[in-house]
Amino acid sequence: MSLNLVDSHCHLDMLDLAEFDDHMDNVIALAEQNQVTDILSIAVDLEGFPRILDTAKTYPNVFASVGLHPCHSPEDTITVAQLSMLADDPNVIAIGETGLDYYMNEGTDPLGENFAWQRERFRTHIKTAIQSGKPLIIHTRDAREDTLRILQEENAHKIGGIMHCFVEDLATAEKALEMGFYISFSGIVTFKNAKTIQAVAKAVPDDRILIETDAPYLAPVPMRGKRNQPAYVAYIAEFLAELRQTSVEHIASVTRENYFRLFFK
Repeated sequence: MSLNLVDSHCHLDMLDLAEFDDHMDNVIALAEQNQVTDILSIAVDLEGFPRILDTAKTYPNVFASVGLHPCHSPEDTITVAQLSMLADDPNVIAIGETGLDYYMNEGTDPLGENFAWQRERFRTHIKTAIQSGKPLIIHTRDAREDTLRILQEENAHKIGGIMHCFVEDLATAEKALEMGFYISFSGIVTFKNAKTIQAVAKAVPDDRILIETDAPYLAPVPMRGKRNQPAYVAYIAEFLAELRQTSVEHIASVTRENYFRLFFK
């Protein structure tokens, strides 16, 4: 049985910094042993981006994104021109991780509680994605209304992307789907108390579903509590197959097709 799974969102640079299993070669090898053949390594800041890009250039089935995470320091600003220049590399296939996070930054925003700097940064990423023709990687937490509103106002439907590590309700998923976005599920969907997310995971159409680890975070059951890695995306595929009453081969096939349709069209 050959699955050819895809991890559509992980942070390989964070695994490397932690000297995970001593070397990045082992991370990739373990992934391949679990039939995870393609990996998207996501940037959260500009400092780590060169290492992410170097990894993508080293391993043929690893690609990179570029962007500033919404929880990253508000003092770090970037323009469309600057972000577009960084994205102008064939190994960079996505813009982000971007979006809004009102949970992590609550009470720590030096510019006030309205998070204006987050929203402006988010708009910059959307404009860059449309200009560069590279899809968005969207992070949203406690900010679903503003996230959807800004995506609509900035015409994000022109480029689309992924609602990464989805933890919202079905209504939010449906609005994102209407704008051409894919819904990606992390190890959270395997948690016992994730009933709302599981309901969404059952409802998302085959041609819009993706899977991810968000490694080194959020290891799925039965690896919960361990440091996550791309190899563990296999457990998410197995869980979704049971949840959606289909085969793991089917989940692997449709998520792979969706990944390549989105990023390599």
